[in-house]
Amino acid sequence: MATIPLTRRGAELLREELHRLKSVERPAVINAIAEARAQGDLSENAEYEAARERQGFVEGRIGEIETKLANAQVIDPAQLDADGRVVFGATVDLEDLGSGQQATWQIVGDDEADIKAGMVSVSSPIARALIGRSAGDTVEVRAPGGVREYEILDVRYQ
Repeated sequence: MATIPLTRRGAELLREELHRLKSVERPAVINAIAEARAQGDLSENAEYEAARERQGFVEGRIGEIETKLANAQVIDPAQLDADGRVVFGATVDLEDLGSGQQATWQIVGDDEADIKAGMVSVSSPIARALIGRSAGDTVEVRAPGGVREYEILDVRYQ
């Protein structure tokens, strides 16, 4: 499997979720299954079926997170030195040349993306257009809403 880029913050969030799944969710599901079994006939026991389904989800998510962490390439944006170029982990200030609106985005891994928090996935159209560019460059972004032009105002590594 290919390496998965993550910021330090993203890797820590995955570790916290993994810990919660293993220490809270997994034991709760095991208890729910045990209680449902104690009720007798399992063939028509909705609680048992629901608990087994939840167990499958929890175990699947645990496996998924463990795989991602095992294949993760953790990048600390503060340690980057990309000579002002936009790279994974960089924070970029942009101006939409059509509307004049300014925005700030950090380029993060797919699991970390959160538009409301100003974090876009490295695989998003805007991130793909920005990678390798520098402050002062104009980029054209082909997004589902149409083509937009942005000017890169600043690139930071924080």
